[in-house]
Amino acid sequence: MTRQFVTAKEVAEIMGVSEGKAYGVIRELNAQLKNQGYITISGKVNRTFFEEKCLYGAKVGEAG
Repeated sequence: MTRQFVTAKEVAEIMGVSEGKAYGVIRELNAQLKNQGYITISGKVNRTFFEEKCLYGAKVGEAG
């Protein structure tokens, strides 16, 4: 079963960036979600939203 949220460590690995940069990406995405009225978790971001915004809709592990 796939977890609903991704952590900074996972974001860093998926995007090939440092964990510091990954935290910045998560902050930006969570700010967008918060503006839409969603509750967010610091240091984690919704997997579906992350994939839509950062992987152009592709799923993690999907051939592109």
